[in-house]
Amino acid sequence: MKERIRKIMESQHMTQQTFAQFIGMSPALLSSIFNERTKPTINIVEAIKNKIPKISTDWLMFGIGDMYIESENKGSNNFYNNKISETSFLNFSDDNSTPSLFSPKKETLNSYTQQVVEQPFIKNVALPQKRVTEIRIFYDDQTWESFYPSNKATK
Repeated sequence: MKERIRKIMESQHMTQQTFAQFIGMSPALLSSIFNERTKPTINIVEAIKNKIPKISTDWLMFGIGDMYIESENKGSNNFYNNKISETSFLNFSDDNSTPSLFSPKKETLNSYTQQVVEQPFIKNVALPQKRVTEIRIFYDDQTWESFYPSNKATK
């Protein structure tokens, strides 16, 4: 993506500094993208698209298609140029074929609960068993007591 940003800069005949100011980003951010310290974010894509509306976001983000969007006169199949009725997008009918986000079916819940993976129990036998040798209790009057365990082996 950084190479495509560089191509946009060159096509606009701008330096890195002027291009960063043109899209409203810090020159240091643009420099860090070109030096691969930072990856380009959606904010940069939006800033470029806002300043150069004819840039194809598919090309900018994924390298798909041409750098610039074809004009409306050519009748392209671009999403933004198609005149689609809003009713096809805003169909809020109560359709049971669409799964609900908030009330998952029992089948879905059961499939998730049955896929619990058992982790093997790993016992570290290489280390010797530790034993307590001394316990000290410190008091607020600057004194302490030491307790030593008896030699009884308790299990």
